[in-house]
Amino acid sequence: MVDVSQHKLVPEHTVLDDPDRVDEVLAEYNVSKTNLPKIKTSDPALPEEAEVGDVIEIVRDSRTTDQAIVYRLVVE
Repeated sequence: MVDVSQHKLVPEHTVLDDPDRVDEVLAEYNVSKTNLPKIKTSDPALPEEAEVGDVIEIVRDSRTTDQAIVYRLVVE
């Protein structure tokens, strides 16, 4: 089986496991966890250690800013 998460076109997905870092992100955007865009546990790009309720940091290449960082909440 092919590991989709290792494909060169799939951006880096990282679980934010530090509660302080999650709080910083939520404060920066002035949102609660439930207001974040969602990502399903069945998404093949999701790290194996990700669980429902985790916040995922996704780092994408961007033409205008080199990198764009977005956050997603893991749901079932």
